[in-house]
Amino acid sequence: MDWKLNRFDTLVEMVSFPAPTDSTATTRLQLETETPIREYYETILEDGSQSMPELTIGEHVNFLKYFLLNELPAPYKAYDASHPWLMYWLTNGLELLKVDLSEYYKQISNTVISYGSAGMGGGMGQIPHVASTYAGLMTLAITGENWKDIDRRGTYDWLMSLKNADGSFKMHSDGETDARAVYCALCVARVLDIMTSELTENTVEWLSRCQTYEGGFGGTPDDEAHSGYTFCAVAALCILDSPKNLKSKCDLDRLVDWISARQLPVEGGFQGRTNKLVDGCYSHWTGGLVPLIEMCQPEYFDKIISREALENYILCCCQAQNGGLRDKPGKSPDFYHSNYVLCGLSMCENKYELRPDNLFSYNVTPLKEPTVVAIDPIFGVPNGKVEKFRSFCAAQKW
Repeated sequence: MDWKLNRFDTLVEMVSFPAPTDSTATTRLQLETETPIREYYETILEDGSQSMPELTIGEHVNFLKYFLLNELPAPYKAYDASHPWLMYWLTNGLELLKVDLSEYYKQISNTVISYGSAGMGGGMGQIPHVASTYAGLMTLAITGENWKDIDRRGTYDWLMSLKNADGSFKMHSDGETDARAVYCALCVARVLDIMTSELTENTVEWLSRCQTYEGGFGGTPDDEAHSGYTFCAVAALCILDSPKNLKSKCDLDRLVDWISARQLPVEGGFQGRTNKLVDGCYSHWTGGLVPLIEMCQPEYFDKIISREALENYILCCCQAQNGGLRDKPGKSPDFYHSNYVLCGLSMCENKYELRPDNLFSYNVTPLKEPTVVAIDPIFGVPNGKVEKFRSFCAAQKW
């Protein structure tokens, strides 16, 4: 199959979709966002299939590597409580672009472990936070360094201190409770091989209650469905049990309908909620749900979303001219969007199937010559990294 020609044919269908005609605040914003994207797509169609953009790998590598290896500009002081996230976004983005960072692994890992060994804070001297801990451990999974420095017993006790009786988790001591916290806590427990029935008691039931009448999941029961929370809830359910059993934990058909409805017909990218605008980061938060469901129900493969339409949005609209990836045209690139847009592109390029011999290993089949590394669909790092970390921990006492 000529993938570029297939994307071109899909683009023809995308621009043929009519623009909204009713005048509300929501539709006016949609039209303002959609119109320049449609016009750009039409320019590409006029120039022919040979003009279809491809991933500008060199520019993105330069963008991410510069910020990984140099001091951040002053405006980044706003991210002082997000040091592990900065390390994860930059390191993971570069790994997805097939950059060999091995000479920096030890330095990266030493920085990450300085944020805590039994729960990591957002920076040195800050209180442990379960999202920061997720980001830090995923970075260590990538580097393969400092695994022995993690206090697994201390981490388990800390996670138990965040556990609520209803099965949910707090983000930190006296912090908020939501599906993000549950996902991050379970990722931490799984990669460190410290999952117990005590830790996960009532968690499946709590997550199931977060599914809304629309089919997506809210941050807590009775909240509005949102792609970020939906990914966290569904991925958490897949950590607690094999993705093949997902159908018994939620209304899968309604979830599939909700995911399909988030792909915008002209842009090809995803919105995060009903009646919201397209955003490149949802290439992962919404698109990342697709392989989880396809592993659960193989007959759904390539029927939930259009991978070609999403790839068109990513490659035509999310690439900044001087490197880095972004939310949408007119926005500046950043580390967060660079990472999650690349994760979404990885999903577009691969088919995932469960391996019967290992709950957290997958058979990955490229659908085309891949431009980025295949990710682990649950944990969001290069495939195989988490399983190596977990296997190492499983062989150690705690």
